[in-house]
Amino acid sequence: MDDKEQKFKTYRSLSDMHRFRLRLFAEGILTGIFAGIVISFFRFALSEMEYLRGALYNRLWVSDWSINACWFAVLIAIAFILHKLNCIEPMAAGSGIPQVKGAILGLMKMRWLHILWVKLTAGIIGIGAGLSLGREGPSIQLGAVAAQGVSRLMGRTRMEERYLLTSGASAGLAAAFNAPLAGVIFALEELHRNFSIMVLLPSMAAAFTATIISRAIFGRATIFDIPDLQLLPIGYYGIVILVALASGLAGVIFNWGLLNIGRFYSLPCFKRPVEKIAFALICAGILGYFLPEVLGGGNDLINHLAKAPVSLQLLLIFLAGKLIFTLISYGCGVPGGFFLPMLVIGALCGSICAQILIMLGWIEPAYATNIMVVAMAALFASSVRAPITGTVLIMEMTASYQQLLSLAIAAMVAFVIAELCHSKPIYEELMQRMLRKKAPEPAVLEQRNVIELAVCSGSSVSGKLIKDIPWPPNTLLVDVKRGESQLIPAGDTRLLSGDFIYILTATEHVEELTKMVEE
Repeated sequence: MDDKEQKFKTYRSLSDMHRFRLRLFAEGILTGIFAGIVISFFRFALSEMEYLRGALYNRLWVSDWSINACWFAVLIAIAFILHKLNCIEPMAAGSGIPQVKGAILGLMKMRWLHILWVKLTAGIIGIGAGLSLGREGPSIQLGAVAAQGVSRLMGRTRMEERYLLTSGASAGLAAAFNAPLAGVIFALEELHRNFSIMVLLPSMAAAFTATIISRAIFGRATIFDIPDLQLLPIGYYGIVILVALASGLAGVIFNWGLLNIGRFYSLPCFKRPVEKIAFALICAGILGYFLPEVLGGGNDLINHLAKAPVSLQLLLIFLAGKLIFTLISYGCGVPGGFFLPMLVIGALCGSICAQILIMLGWIEPAYATNIMVVAMAALFASSVRAPITGTVLIMEMTASYQQLLSLAIAAMVAFVIAELCHSKPIYEELMQRMLRKKAPEPAVLEQRNVIELAVCSGSSVSGKLIKDIPWPPNTLLVDVKRGESQLIPAGDTRLLSGDFIYILTATEHVEELTKMVEE
């Protein structure tokens, strides 16, 4: 579709908002169906691989040295396969969430079909082999490229495709975690940064549809099985703040480790990318014998912590092993995220805090699991800087709806701690590093798109006449939506807080306009 046709279709959509919203809702359902099927297959394949991996190590323990040597040879062969898949589609490497953020901003291009099969194949192989990576980041990217496929097959505009990318991402997280509300909120709070009805409606449709498909296959059970989670007494909220402080600092350390693991892999012994992958897989092979709990995503470890007491010494070993191996696994660059391992690290931090608090006599042992759950939300909010998502996500994943207040308090305290430490939001920083490493091509930066922005209170454009605003060059304000009314923009039209404006501009000006309108 050429630029002229793009503009014509975009203007026609904006001229009939009612019909456009209904179409987005229907496309959100289609996206949810496609994404739900893809993510459900991904979940099923990973669960089977984890079962086979456990059975394999049980056999290896009683086998002779030659069989064990063959397994390490297989791991090295897997390293070459994963490296080849990375070469086929570099945009499938890593978590996938920074790539989705970049695609929504128009700064990155995703080849949806290539990413779909490479991410699925490499994710199943890498996580199945034992790397400490999660399925949730890949699921978000898989959902987004599923949505992109729907958009391309239906010939939609770039503006409409951005809405569908956000919808697909929400469907991916919803199906991966069986958490539809968290999927919607994550997509809006972290990816799109906009709660307009134009993105909210298809995101909800996609997330709920994908969740229905996921539950039809896997059932209604929550991801984390935490029985008998009691309501935390109001007198314990001071303890919640202390745990949030500790978990917030842990989130800062976790982010620092992720952003600096590249220094380790820049050592002279890692001359080629395949050597990094082989090193991570060999570490997985060794840990499979002595510390298998830290392999894979780790949700079974959280379930174990919630049901059976674990000594403080063993918890510290689990925490060190999971943290270090997650950094090693993510740093090698294979497809796979750190979303679930991050929650596992939060749960381990919470369990350690609970053990110490019980020894000090500050809490009753019955509330140890509450502290663990609170720490998960806090570490997530500190690392990702999405406190609403962290609160709702943990609430849905543990079915602990009565814990809303304590989870929200912990998430906000951890958010403040990360701000005070000047720790950068992890997905935002990873995206910026990708852009610095490989700048967008000039054709991408010059591509003209219609973007939707919400005028925020106190921003540099709020309360000003359109003619008095210093717009970037070659920028055109094409529509203003105020409540249910649409205004034809003119020079003497005054922009108000809460307006949604639609701007035709080059991709290179999107970030500048976002700061002008929303900050």
